[in-house]
Order: sequence, then structure tokens, then C-alpha cells
Amino acid sequence: MTILFCDIKGFTTFSEGMTPAALVTVLNRYMTVMSEPIRRHSGIIDKYIGDAIMAFWGPPFTGTDDQAVLACLAALDQVSGFAAFRAELPDLIGLKRGFPEIDIRIGIATGDVVVGSIGSEQTRNYTVIGDAVNLASRLEGANKTYGTRVLISEATNNFATNAVETREIDTVLVVGKNEPQHVFELLGRKGEVEPERLALRDAYVEALDAYRHKDWERAVAGFEDCLAIVPCDAPSKLFLGRIAQFRATALPAEWNGIWSLVEK
Repeated sequence: MTILFCDIKGFTTFSEGMTPAALVTVLNRYMTVMSEPIRRHSGIIDKYIGDAIMAFWGPPFTGTDDQAVLACLAALDQVSGFAAFRAELPDLIGLKRGFPEIDIRIGIATGDVVVGSIGSEQTRNYTVIGDAVNLASRLEGANKTYGTRVLISEATNNFATNAVETREIDTVLVVGKNEPQHVFELLGRKGEVEPERLALRDAYVEALDAYRHKDWERAVAGFEDCLAIVPCDAPSKLFLGRIAQFRATALPAEWNGIWSLVEK
């Protein structure tokens, strides 16, 4: 199955100055806007966790070959819908200015899970349990590190490659996993991604290859080329910072380019 987690970046700070009633109003509207793309793309909403949403796709609700594509399309529509939701905030909370900027973070992973009625003798939920669930949650959180909005697993990328454009961001070891994961940023639908974003993707691939081979000069030049295309590209800035640190300290001989994510 394919699992999706989405969460609001900066929601804790945003909610600190709100009354409980205003907070409920904002959350209810947010959940409505973010849930609609999931439903429209045949996803099942598993649960709401504070300001987070967990959803899944897979048999018998969707075909095995379609699930990853549907989840990615839902995520792209969530990103678009969140911009409209943000524009509604002044009317929702009665303020025209003074509230912190918020954004959305989404993680998607595809893999084997157990699905069914799970819980205690008193209360049970129809839900999914498994490694792919944990990975999707970790990828949602990994957006904090890379300054991205939507990160997907390698398996999701492989299943959805004919429908969406992606960019490989890094190879990471997430909390709770022993195997490294190739992580991809979801850019958009095929044929709908701006040319500069595709040019950035191609330049980034070359820079990432140089980074993995410890060819620091070529990697720095490559990531600087990325910033020349899209000056605000957060992953490129992150890698330039890493390389500066690596140049100042000797790396172990067994270094393989895998980055350990310590945050959940």
C-alpha cells in the first residue's frame, strides 16, 4: 500500500496566540481542504492526529499499479489547496496581519503493510501497520531538514515515475530503519513542471553524484549552478553547508554519502 502523512509547518507557533474556539475553526477548515484531494484521488483517510492527516491507498480500494500515482496527485493538490487555505486565514481568525507564516509538509512511502481492525479489546480502528507507515511519517519530518514540501520514497517514485516529475534529494538513514533510503522530492505532474525546475533537477543530479564521490570542487560548482537557476533552493544550500563542514574535518575512509536523520 501507499501511505501519506501531511502536517503543518509552524503550527505550534501559529496556534499559541489563538483562542481554543478560533483554533478549532482553523483546524476544521484545514482538515476539510486537505482531505478533499485524498478523497478525490480514491484515498482512505486513516486518522487525524492534531494538525496531521494520515491516509493510505491500495487494494481493495485502488489498484496496485495506481496507488502511488494517486497518492502523489493528491499530495500535489494538497499543496495547491494549502495556498488557498492560507489566503482564507485572515477571515477565519479575524486578523489581517501579525500571524506567523505556515506551510505544509508531506511524506509518502510505498511498501508492505498489515491492514485491518487493530486496537484494544475496548476500541479498534481500521488502520495500517508496517514499515512503510513509519517511513512515510519519517519522510514528512525530513522535509524540515531539506526545506522541501513533499518527499517520497524510492518505491513510490518507481511506481509513479510515468505520471510525475521528481528529483532525488539524498540517501538517508531514518530513525528506526537499518537500510538507507533514496529520497525524492515530488515536483509536479508530467508536462506541468516549470522548465527552470527541471533544469534545477538535472543540475542537482550532477552535483549530488560529485558529492557522493567526494569530488568537493565539482560538487560545490554544481550546487552553485543550482542556486544560479533557483536562488532559493534549500537542498542545494544544505549540501553546500555540509561540504564546507566536510572540508574542515577529515571524513572516515568508509564514508558512503549516506546521511543519518536524527529527527523523527
